[in-house]
Amino acid sequence: MSFEMRQCPNCRLRFPQEAGQVENPCPACGFPTQPAARFPTHPTPPPLPSPSPVYAALLDNIRSTWNVGSMFRTADGAGLRHLYLCGYTATPENPKVGKTALGAEQALTWSHHPNGVELAQTLCAEGKRLIALEGGTYTPIYHLTPAWDTTPTVLVVGNEVAGVDPDILALCETIVSIPMWGVKESLNAAVAFGIGAYILRTPHKTP
Repeated sequence: MSFEMRQCPNCRLRFPQEAGQVENPCPACGFPTQPAARFPTHPTPPPLPSPSPVYAALLDNIRSTWNVGSMFRTADGAGLRHLYLCGYTATPENPKVGKTALGAEQALTWSHHPNGVELAQTLCAEGKRLIALEGGTYTPIYHLTPAWDTTPTVLVVGNEVAGVDPDILALCETIVSIPMWGVKESLNAAVAFGIGAYILRTPHKTP
C-alpha cells in the first residue's frame, strides 16, 4: 500500500491518504484538499550487516497481552526466529495478542513453558547463551562489547513489575540495562524489549 500527502489550502493541515484514493475533503475544516509537494526519494540503503547470534527471546511472566503482541511484532522485525513464552505470558492463542502482533505471531515460531527457570536450565545445558535485560544499574546495553561467536543466544525479559526471576538471572552470562535519565526508573516492557532486541542483534565491535 502506498500513500500520498494532501494539504488543505484553507487551514494548512497536511495529512496522508492512500494513493489513488478519491480526493477526500480536509478532515479538520472540510475544505477541498490539494496534492502536497513531493520530496525526492531516498537512495537505496546499504545492505544490512550480518546479525549477531541472538536468535530468540525468553519472555517470562509478561502480564500484558498487548506487550506480548508488540514483542512478537518487534521480534519479527529484528529477525528473531523463536519466542519462549514462560509462566503466565499469553500465547497467540489469546486473540488479544494478535491485536498488536498484527500477523507477526504467524511469522515466527513460539513455544510455551510453565517454568521459566527450568527452561533456562535446559537452554544452558544445550549450550545456549542467555543475556538478561533488567532494570537497575547493570552494564548499559550500548556499552556491551561481547566477542560474538556462533553460540546461539537468547535475550531474556521478565515481568513488567518484578523483573527477571532471580534464579533465571543467575543462569545468564550477562545482565544489561537501559539507562534512564528522566524521573521514571524503567521503560514499558515492550519498548525496552524493542531497544534490547535491536541493539543485541547488531554486531558489536570491541574497541
